[in-house]
This record gives sequence, structure tokens and C-alpha cells, in this order.
Amino acid sequence: MKVSAAGGDTQTFAAVLGGSADFAIGDATMAQISRENGGPGVVVGTVVQRAHYFGVSKTLKPITDPKEFKGLKIVTSPEPNTNYSVAKRLLEKAGLKVGVDATIVPVNPGTEIAAMLAGQADIAIAYQPSVAAAEAQGAKVVFDFSTYIGPFCNTGIMVLPSTIQKDPAMVQALVTSFEEASRKTYADPAFAKEVARKEFPDLPGEVVDKAIDAELQYLIPAQSVVTKPDQWKNLMEMQVYLGNAKGTIPFDQIIDNSFADKAVASLK
Repeated sequence: MKVSAAGGDTQTFAAVLGGSADFAIGDATMAQISRENGGPGVVVGTVVQRAHYFGVSKTLKPITDPKEFKGLKIVTSPEPNTNYSVAKRLLEKAGLKVGVDATIVPVNPGTEIAAMLAGQADIAIAYQPSVAAAEAQGAKVVFDFSTYIGPFCNTGIMVLPSTIQKDPAMVQALVTSFEEASRKTYADPAFAKEVARKEFPDLPGEVVDKAIDAELQYLIPAQSVVTKPDQWKNLMEMQVYLGNAKGTIPFDQIIDNSFADKAVASLK
């Protein structure tokens, strides 16, 4: 199996639509948008079940009320990446107008922490292990999106119906492997840390370990690949609110849990 990074959620699903990839692992809203525009796309599993973003700062105290974001510069990836979306909705639900009461500074995905440390913003909305690396440089987590939002299909497995038709065994194998990985991650954190250290060899081992501990503490990795209605509902409510999607495709038409259900049954 070949795994490659696409540079963002839009590019990830575009690779599937263009035929250069069989699966897209990213913001499952992309499949929803495709369907609403008459295109193909199905979500066959959830990989990240909470908003895996943290507000990180070197200067701010912990934020307990979203209204406290007033007057701040917030660095995120560009729209429509999920960390931009969750930040924008957080501000607007708190009655803050983006660009007036608080400013979102978009930067290339993965560079949010560096931009904050360089003084471009007061706070970065970022994810692990960048967050743990920032903590090692004196920054602190001052806001936790996973608790604020609750169950959330942050990252899904997207595929075309034609791929399911052509090779259902391949789809099943991938989904089952994610179910196995989800269980292994929670049952054996030491193994998860070992894998993560290989994935991020340039980071100190203790930073990687701290990142995994935080991910598990906040229940961010999916505990099962099955996509649950509340996870999808929270994602769609946010995307409809932001105008990124209409939410017109019913859950059972965009989500195909048949492969995930078989994976769960086979591993009992």
C-alpha cells in the first residue's frame, strides 16, 4: 500500500476524484460537498472521533470561556481546513465577529505553531505532535477543542462507490485494519508511542510520548472505525453553520458502516 500526503483536505479528496488514490483520509465534509454537487463519495469509517485541536500560546492564560478570544490574533490553516472551521465557529457562537472582534491568520497546514512562536498571533490552533513540541519550547495548551465540541467525525475514510463496487475486499481490508489499529492504540499505548516515534524521528522521544498521552487522554483517536450519528451530526452542524455544506444528504446515504460493522464483528 502506498501512503502519501496531499497537503490539505481539499487536495486529499481531489486525489480520489481524480483517480490517483483509492482512499482519502481527511475531513469527511469533502465527500458531503461532492455529493451535494452531484458528484460521488462515501464515508466508510472514522479515524479521528474528536476535534483534535488545541489552542496553544506562550503568553495567554487558560481560556475557560470562548468570549475570552476577543481581541486575539488566532493562527490556523486556511479555510476550509477543519482547524479554521472550528475556530471560526467558536468565535461566532461566542458572539465575536471574525476580522472585527478577533482575527484569524491563515498559514500553511503544519506551520501554525511556528507562526505563533514567531509572534504572528497570540494563539495557534494546532494538533499533535506539534502541540507537544511547542510545550517543550515553553508554550502551553490554553484551550481544548475536543471537550468543547464533543463527539465529532474530525477525520474519515472516503472512497468512491465505483471503488467499492470494483474491489470490496480491498475496502474491507483497509477498514478492518483501521478497526484493529483503533483498538491497539488504546489497549497498548506503548506500541502507539513506538509507531509515532518512527513517524516523527526528528522529534525528541519524550515529546512524541507526551503527544500520544494527550491524544488518548482527550479520546481523540477513534475508539472504533464505525461512524456514529452524533459524530456526524456535530460535523454537519458546524459545516452547515459555516456555509461549507448544505447537509442535505441523509446519514445513511453518505455513511456506509457496512465495512466497519463487519470489521467489528470479525474482531470479537
